[in-house]
Amino acid sequence: MKLALSALIAFAGAMLIPQPSLAFPVDFGPGFTTHRVSVDGSVVSVTVGGHGPVVVLIHGYAEDSRMWKPLALALAPRFTVVAPDLPGIGNSSIPTSGLDMKSAARRVHDAVAALGFHRASVVGHDIGLMVAYAYAAMYPGDVERLALMDAFLPGVAGWQAIYNDPNLWHFRFHGPTPLALVAGRERIYFNYYWNDFAADPNRSLSPTDRDGYIAAYSRPGRMAAGWAYFASFPQTAIDFAQLAARKLPMPVLSIGGAKANGVALAAQAKLICDDVTVVVLPNTGHWLMEENPSATMAALEKFL
Repeated sequence: MKLALSALIAFAGAMLIPQPSLAFPVDFGPGFTTHRVSVDGSVVSVTVGGHGPVVVLIHGYAEDSRMWKPLALALAPRFTVVAPDLPGIGNSSIPTSGLDMKSAARRVHDAVAALGFHRASVVGHDIGLMVAYAYAAMYPGDVERLALMDAFLPGVAGWQAIYNDPNLWHFRFHGPTPLALVAGRERIYFNYYWNDFAADPNRSLSPTDRDGYIAAYSRPGRMAAGWAYFASFPQTAIDFAQLAARKLPMPVLSIGGAKANGVALAAQAKLICDDVTVVVLPNTGHWLMEENPSATMAALEKFL
């Protein structure tokens, strides 16, 4: 049973706390509200709306929960949409430790539980895909379905070719000197992602969306917090190799761009689950929701 969101509720080590003004608004429209959930000494910001079975949407790097607005609006008539900001990103606070995939999965799971939701389908894009996989593997009894969107799984066969690709320099670009180099040049840095990882930069993120994400990630401590997820890849590979020893019991959707990670992700998905649906979107790069929103949302709605 869903708990009253207006109360201060302790559940599974998490608690809803009073909501001051956010650093920036998350406006999904009427029927959606954003909540602050205290988890393990930090705050996870979660936007909730809609009616029906629960779907947790986990964003990736270079974005935050705002990326899901079109999908949230499409799902809301039939699903309860729960869209958290990953720890350290967006309106969530920066934890003092544990900016890695398993820790993020635990915090998101606890925040979802504190809101009164105990079983859900989980969708993840980019590093959010890794958090979503950890969520499903760690809490399989709480996950109905899992959708993985255009990235890869460290520790699962095929990951090293991607991680060690010298063209993907950003995986190892973190620390004091990179922070100094990027400071004041955040737009140049993020345009690398939004342009180079798209099949066509003109069909990637809009100027308005870019401005919003650059402002969010340029706040004190936020660039380092985001990079901590990349720094965690070697440990994530160890963690996921252990988790992947047991195949997932729930159906899995692998969806990616033909000009990004669609094919590689599909091969990995078949190693972690026996019930896999594969969608590879033609003429599409990494930014599925922005480059090919209609086909992406159609595939997700059909799977869910």
